[in-house]
Amino acid sequence: MVRSRGAAVLAVAVLALSALSACGSGGSESPAPSGTEPRVLKLWHYESAESAMGKAWAEAIKKFEASHPNVKVEFEEKGFEQIQKTASMVLNSDEAPDLMEYNKGNATSGLLSKQGLLSDLSEEATKRGWDKLLPGGLQTTAKYDDRGVMGSGKWYGVPNYGEFVMVYYNKDLFAKHKVEVPATYEEFTAALDTFVKAGVTPLANAGAEYPAQQILYQLALTKAQKPWMEAYQLYKGRVDFHGPEFTYGAQTFADWVKKGYIAKNSAGLKAEDMGVAFMKGEFPMVISGSWWYGRFASEIKDFEWGHFLFPGAAMSPGSSGNLWVVPENSENKDLAYDFIDITMSKDIQNLLGNSGGVPVAADPGAITDEKSKELIETFNKLTAADGLAFYPDWPAPGYYDVLVAGVQNLINGSKTPAQVLDEIAGPYEDNLADLGN
Repeated sequence: MVRSRGAAVLAVAVLALSALSACGSGGSESPAPSGTEPRVLKLWHYESAESAMGKAWAEAIKKFEASHPNVKVEFEEKGFEQIQKTASMVLNSDEAPDLMEYNKGNATSGLLSKQGLLSDLSEEATKRGWDKLLPGGLQTTAKYDDRGVMGSGKWYGVPNYGEFVMVYYNKDLFAKHKVEVPATYEEFTAALDTFVKAGVTPLANAGAEYPAQQILYQLALTKAQKPWMEAYQLYKGRVDFHGPEFTYGAQTFADWVKKGYIAKNSAGLKAEDMGVAFMKGEFPMVISGSWWYGRFASEIKDFEWGHFLFPGAAMSPGSSGNLWVVPENSENKDLAYDFIDITMSKDIQNLLGNSGGVPVAADPGAITDEKSKELIETFNKLTAADGLAFYPDWPAPGYYDVLVAGVQNLINGSKTPAQVLDEIAGPYEDNLADLGN
C-alpha cells in the first residue's frame, strides 16, 4: 500500500540513483555499554518474506544486529489490514513498537501525525542526509502539515522505495489465446473480450481489500487531467463525484463485472487470494502494484509473465513507498533512526533493486537482474511523464473502508454506480469541512 507535485523530480531520483547513494551509508551505531542489559528494538512491518522489501528488510535486520552487538531486533510481521485498522489505538498504548511500516497519505500517516502519535523526524532527516536522498516528489508523502495534509511541514516518515500500479500478464495465456500486449485502451478491452469469449475470466480481483478500488480509480484516471487529481488528493479545487472522471470509473467498473471481465465472486476475496490465483496461472491478468513484483519473480515457475502500464491513461496509482514511522511512545528512538539509516544504505538499496523493488538510493550499475531493470524502466517512464496519482483512499480518514464497501456494492450489483458515488462523496466532503476547506 501508495502514496507540491514533484514527480518529475522523483523520476530524476530513480534515474540518477548513483548520484544519490553517497548520502545513505547507514552507519550510526548505538550499542549499549558492555555489561548492561541487552536492548530490544521492536519492529513491525507487513512485507511478505519473498517480496523485494521483505528480503531487503530481513538483510537490514542482520546488518543492524551486527553493528549493534548488544541489541536484539524483535520483529513481528503484521498484516496490512491489521495495521491499517488498529494503528491509532496501538500507538496510543504501551504496546506500540519502536519502529513501524505504515501507509502514507493524509488518511493514514497524516492522521497519526495530527493526533501526535508519530515522532517528528525533521532533525534526523537533515542530520543523516535522508533529505538529500529523497528530494522533491519523494518527500511529498514524508511531510505533513498541522492538518495532517501531505506535501509540506515536518517529516513524520521515511520512504525508501517507489511503487506504482500496473497490469501484470501471463505470457503463456496471451500466446494461447493469440492476444497481443495492448498499446491502447481499445486494444485492452478487445483483449478482455477475447478471453471472455474463450470462457476465461481475464482479471484477477479482490473486492475485500485495496485491489478493486484501485481498478476503479485507474478507470477514473483514464478521463482525468492533473488538476483533477490534485483537487482530489491535495484539495487544490473541488471534486465533482458525479463528474466525468468518477462517473466513468464507477460505471465502467460495474460494466466490467457484467461483461465477465471481473468475477462476481471476487467481492469477498482478499489481495492474497488474488495474487495467489494469478501465480497459479488461473487468470491472464491482474491490475495491482509493484509490491507484488519480487514475489511473482520468486514464486512463478510454470509460466512466463510480464507487465505494462494501464493503456489509455496518462496517470496511474503510485507514489513513493510506504513509510518507516517512529511512534512517539517509542522508548528506543535512537535505535529506530539507526535502522532506518541502514535501510537507506547502498547495500540494502541494491538488494531491494535486484529483488524486484524500486530503490531510491541504489547504485544503477549494481542492478543486474533483468526483471528488476524492466520494472525500474517502467517506473522511470511513468515518473518522467509526471504520472504518479497517489491512491484513492488517501484523501480522508477511514476512506479505505468506504471505498471497499463501494466497490463491493458494484461487484454484487446491490447499488447503482450513482448510489455508490453518493456514498463515497459524503465522507470526502465531511473531511474537507473538518479541514476548513
